[in-house]
Amino acid sequence: MRDVSFDIAFNMKSDTQPSKSGEKRDPDKYSPTLKRYHRLLWTKPLPCGMIFELDDKHKGSYLYHKSVLGEFFLTSDSVIPTFTRRSNKPQYLSLLPNADLEKFYNLSYTIGGMMLFPGNRVLYDGKERPTINGERGLNHKISDRFDLTVECIRRFYNGEESPLHGCLNRYSGYFAIFDNFEGYIKFFLLQDIVNENYTVVKMFTEFNPDFKMKPVPQTADVYRDYMENTINFLNKRNKRMLNWVQSNCAEG
Repeated sequence: MRDVSFDIAFNMKSDTQPSKSGEKRDPDKYSPTLKRYHRLLWTKPLPCGMIFELDDKHKGSYLYHKSVLGEFFLTSDSVIPTFTRRSNKPQYLSLLPNADLEKFYNLSYTIGGMMLFPGNRVLYDGKERPTINGERGLNHKISDRFDLTVECIRRFYNGEESPLHGCLNRYSGYFAIFDNFEGYIKFFLLQDIVNENYTVVKMFTEFNPDFKMKPVPQTADVYRDYMENTINFLNKRNKRMLNWVQSNCAEG
């Protein structure tokens, strides 16, 4: 029987056990519920009709797929930064209600705040380059922001430049299995971050098309907008995921 229990309020940190030394560990790697949810959601037909079968037993890989479409070593990525746990967190956060910040932080660790990306490093010019997950955090024009990441992916499918173009291009075989940007958005149930024509990404804050604005909100007012818009997206995506599971994953 297929286990289809699916709780969109479940915080992936809650079943992530600490290390033997007591150190906190990353839910993206150690939450069994998160891995199960990823397999449940994304083992399904691709735009071409083939099943994107995800193997959670493959040695050395979080989730693994191999077929005529290619070989993919996938990792989970918590894609919603709240900026509340950083050592250099914005000082204005002290002006905002702590309860609101905690609610936002906890919501970011529900399934709606999670994605799969290729986790294998790719050689380029003889050197191992960062993964998409790594580059999102390292690139100062993105700073882990998911809305900015999706905009880079949209531009990649359109053959346009972006701060992540080189990194995304190294994984072009992965993005090819979704055919186009619309296929990618539909597969990962991301419709609530784009317009109905899949041509515009709904940014969480004001956006400069040249990526010249600092991605980390610079004032309390901008942060409130970021938090409100991100929460709205997370709630809608969580509900969309629940509806998909209820419609497509009957027990038995």
